[in-house]
Amino acid sequence: MIQGIVADIQRASVHDGPGIRTTVFLKGCPLHCAWCHNPECIEMKPQLMYYPEKCIGCGLCSQGCFSGARVICGKEMSVEEVVREVLFDKDYYEEDGGVTFSGGEPFLQREFLNALIDACKKEGIHCAVETSLIYFDEEIFQKLDLCMADLKIWDNALHKKYTGVENTKIKEHFYRLNEIGIPIIARTPVIPGISQGIGEISAFLKQFDNIKKYELLPYHPLGTAKREALGIKADGFSVPSAAYMKELKKYVFICE
Repeated sequence: MIQGIVADIQRASVHDGPGIRTTVFLKGCPLHCAWCHNPECIEMKPQLMYYPEKCIGCGLCSQGCFSGARVICGKEMSVEEVVREVLFDKDYYEEDGGVTFSGGEPFLQREFLNALIDACKKEGIHCAVETSLIYFDEEIFQKLDLCMADLKIWDNALHKKYTGVENTKIKEHFYRLNEIGIPIIARTPVIPGISQGIGEISAFLKQFDNIKKYELLPYHPLGTAKREALGIKADGFSVPSAAYMKELKKYVFICE
């Protein structure tokens, strides 16, 4: 029985691909982005998260904290267990919805991801993946209906400084995905004070036939509370202004 570590399964998602989707968040990521909004998905193991504002002083933490002040993020699940959860929502997917495997970096749990996609495809479910594109697995990519891939920073040295890894392989993998024709929605997070080379990224992506859309994702502070719950220092970044996002809008594009 193939098992993996799942951080969360989110139903009725409309931000992780087309249509109504079920998003399966897998734990584990080789990147350590300074602005990460899913810090609970970096380590590939269950982690305790503590939210002091939810503590009601019941003294029952060791028996299971029903107030939500202490929660364990991450549990082992089998392929069958995950697919069972996904199938609960199948009637809502219609023609363009489906399942999205996210994280973390889902390709870090390669065997589990591959088995999940096989099982979902057997059920006729549209399968997408959200990835940093640090890994390239042609067998898995060939099975996908859609890939959502990030190119976070254009400059290689800055990319390594703020994510912990270089972007050379990521750029190479865009070429390889174009060769096998996998549809891609490309994205760049917009972090005030860090984002660099968005014009260069846009021009780079326009050369590929399989890029269906290029999106800019403004930083949001949803990861702040999760970082604090994990005992990690807050990132300290700010939300980009509407005027700044409007200025960058010239770089986004959609290919029909």
